[in-house]
Amino acid sequence: MEMFTNKEGAAIVPGLVRAIQENKDYLSEIDGAIGDGDHGINMNKGFTLCGERLTGGEDLSGALETLGEILLCEIGGSMGPIYGTFFGEMGQAVRNWEEIGEAEFGRMLEAGLAGIRELVPTDVGDKTLLDALIPAVNAYREAEEAGKGFAEALDAAAEAAEAGRDATKDMVAKVGRASRLGERSRGVLDAGASSCAVIVRSMCETAKGLLG
Repeated sequence: MEMFTNKEGAAIVPGLVRAIQENKDYLSEIDGAIGDGDHGINMNKGFTLCGERLTGGEDLSGALETLGEILLCEIGGSMGPIYGTFFGEMGQAVRNWEEIGEAEFGRMLEAGLAGIRELVPTDVGDKTLLDALIPAVNAYREAEEAGKGFAEALDAAAEAAEAGRDATKDMVAKVGRASRLGERSRGVLDAGASSCAVIVRSMCETAKGLLG
């Protein structure tokens, strides 16, 4: 059975740190089109702080909870609490698992999504990070239910997140500052969906690497 230990899974968080650092300018550029232009800056601040505080002794649960706490408490903007909740809920979901297989990883993603949905009353089509995350979770679940392997489910989630991100370009923002622009928000990718796609891709690629 394809799986990795909770301890091995801790590598997912340093992978996320690197992914956000590499994409910080890209994310701020997207955000600058219809937002404050600081999304990449704030995300990079939080993820870099996490990278500095990880000791190397954490398991996946501990690393995710550290990231979640930093994002929740130490970065500005609306995305801090949202992503902080996402990672915190995922960390709690895997806390008691020694090994993480396809089913456990799926439940972890679902826990993160559920946490966000308690905070953000939006859905697919509203031009938010949920346009990337909900399709990713759904695609993962559908792959699992179809009997596809762990690696295939991870690929399906990453691809769905990126397709969801791309779909936001043709949407009109319905929440947040961008919603005040109305039709002028169309034609630009959503920054939250863009960072979410980076996050999902990074998590899935690192997890695939752990499967050998």
